Amino acid sequence: MKPAAIRRFVSAWPGVGEDVKWDDNLVFSVAGKMFCAMEVRSGRGLAFKVEESRFLELTDRPGVVPAPYLARAHWIGLTEASALSEAETKALIRRSYELVRAKLSRKLQRELAD
Repeated sequence: MKPAAIRRFVSAWPGVGEDVKWDDNLVFSVAGKMFCAMEVRSGRGLAFKVEESRFLELTDRPGVVPAPYLARAHWIGLTEASALSEAETKALIRRSYELVRAKLSRKLQRELAD
């Protein structure tokens, strides 16, 4: 997925913001907590958080690797655009958002729900 497509996909979700970190990574966050990152210049290297129970299953697939520096937090990285279908990628990005949002304080979660 391209950065513009991801931006359109996540922009309507409550509390989502974006910024550029580490000089070349477009990062999407909920209430300041990252849930998805992508290399801007190359337009590849998409990474996001997954459930612990799915981490090994997903990283066993060709083109899916533990995300550098974030694997201990169960983030995966896509090294090939065709590693996952677009529908599966969208579902996993949505789940990443939900996982990160669930770790926010209850007060913040209520504010995002309003």
